[in-house]
Amino acid sequence: MEELKCIGCGATIQTINSKEIGYTPKSSIEKMDRQFIYCQRCFKLKHYNEVQDVSLTSDDFLKILQKVGESDALVINIVDIFDFSGSMVAGISRHINGNDILLVGNKVDLLPKSVNKTKLNHWMRRSLKEIGLKPLDVALVSAAKGLGIDELMEMIEKYRKGRDVYIVGCTNVGKSTLVNRIIKRFTEERDDVITTSHFPGTTLDIIEIPLDEKTSIIDTPGIINEHQLAHYVSPKVLKEITPKKEIKAGVYQLNPKQTLFIGGLARMDFVKGERTSFITHFSNALHIHRTKLEKADSLWQTQAGNVLKPIVETSNGVAAMEKHVYHIGKEKTDLVISGLGWITLMGAGQEITVYAPKGVGVLVRPSLI
Repeated sequence: MEELKCIGCGATIQTINSKEIGYTPKSSIEKMDRQFIYCQRCFKLKHYNEVQDVSLTSDDFLKILQKVGESDALVINIVDIFDFSGSMVAGISRHINGNDILLVGNKVDLLPKSVNKTKLNHWMRRSLKEIGLKPLDVALVSAAKGLGIDELMEMIEKYRKGRDVYIVGCTNVGKSTLVNRIIKRFTEERDDVITTSHFPGTTLDIIEIPLDEKTSIIDTPGIINEHQLAHYVSPKVLKEITPKKEIKAGVYQLNPKQTLFIGGLARMDFVKGERTSFITHFSNALHIHRTKLEKADSLWQTQAGNVLKPIVETSNGVAAMEKHVYHIGKEKTDLVISGLGWITLMGAGQEITVYAPKGVGVLVRPSLI
């Protein structure tokens, strides 16, 4: 059989093993236009929102990304503003080998309307400078809502200078949705070309879409950041904890020795400090449960998966929780749980303990809002 590529994910079509990437039944191939063929995984994802596991490792994704450094290109790095640190590609400067880069902060529609976009832009630039990354420009967009796309297209035209455009980013940042927006602007396509999903790891190989006779948009697979919560929960839970509209901040006046449970996915203990406000920024579907610190262990042991839900499950039951201790200074600070959201502390010298599933990233940063 001639080599065919899935128009959704870029994988080579094969009819032998239904558990490997690119699988499509022979009967389906006969019914499809071979210019627009989908593998079974992308077909089910596109039409039924059904995800299928594939056997690609993080190393496989990184090897594909390294191809970017072999070209003279403009690189568009997409990050999830709602999970800024967790969605940064580790060592991206090394992978792109000196190519120009535009940083695109996606999902801006999820942030409260009170967020000042100019301050957010400056905050992102400062954060990038700390890791040694200097983008040509920063764009704030919502791929899902189409916000900021005109400004991004102007940046691409300004900085492209006749070069290919590579799209890179971690899984679950909305990369394929944004690529579809860009492709439609350049090619006037009416239907989605790249498969989109709530689930990580949709694009399985490089997909090249010609812009003109010499240059192309090249969409690369999402890089897997293992510390993101998305890689520890079931598809059902992931859909629940992934915000779909503007998050509504919750304000909690806490005394020391009080605890907040974020569903059954994380826990924050206010150990020491003066009574102060804690502002939560999580999916509106997540229930925040407040209790006394002295009751927290017992509540977790008896109510994980019941009152405290959703949870991260393993073959042995509820996933083990890892302890993180922080001493907060006088600056307004965010306590971030990668892939879940964050809690803003007003900077009053608190001692805080956070519990999150083992392997999930937890960090503190200067306040985003």
